[in-house]
Amino acid sequence: MIRVVVIDDEEMIRSAIVALLALEEDLEVVGEAGNGAEGLDVVRAGTPDVVLLDLEMPPTDGIEVATQVPAPARSILMTRHARPGVLRRAMAAGIAGFVPKSSPVSALAQVIREVAAGKRYVDSEVAAAALDAEACPLTDRELDALRLTRRHASVAEIAATLHLAEGTVRNYLSSAMAKTDTSSRHEAAAHAYEHGWI
Repeated sequence: MIRVVVIDDEEMIRSAIVALLALEEDLEVVGEAGNGAEGLDVVRAGTPDVVLLDLEMPPTDGIEVATQVPAPARSILMTRHARPGVLRRAMAAGIAGFVPKSSPVSALAQVIREVAAGKRYVDSEVAAAALDAEACPLTDRELDALRLTRRHASVAEIAATLHLAEGTVRNYLSSAMAKTDTSSRHEAAAHAYEHGWI
């Protein structure tokens, strides 16, 4: 049996996935959770082979959670927003599968089997779009500052979180605004999010 944990903040979708996966003879759902922190506790207790993660689960996202999933469990990211930049972030974080939520459950079950067998899976349309997508021009620190901006953090809060001076944070944000041709840090954060960079 392939042991699976499902982590998704939308209860109706999570329940449906759990119920449908239970119909597969070789898959066993050993836990579920509605957010990343709770999900990591369930993963540690359930020792799954595969963890299904929703991309958007406030206050963190599925990619951040995946970086904390203990080996040998492998992660599959499910998302409605299959933006190429998100795919690049996911692959860099070591996520083994990338599946749009529009996929049929039979396809999801097969991806789970492939990932449990040590393979990687990326939806073909998302992979093709990623090849054509604009590369991210922002540095890691600029992305960190925009990620926190998107969570409504003030400049002072960003500086404290990143252990930087407020002036340094303002410089990163100003640079990000110039590179994204936007007029505010919030617009720059929205631009980066829409491109899947954060």
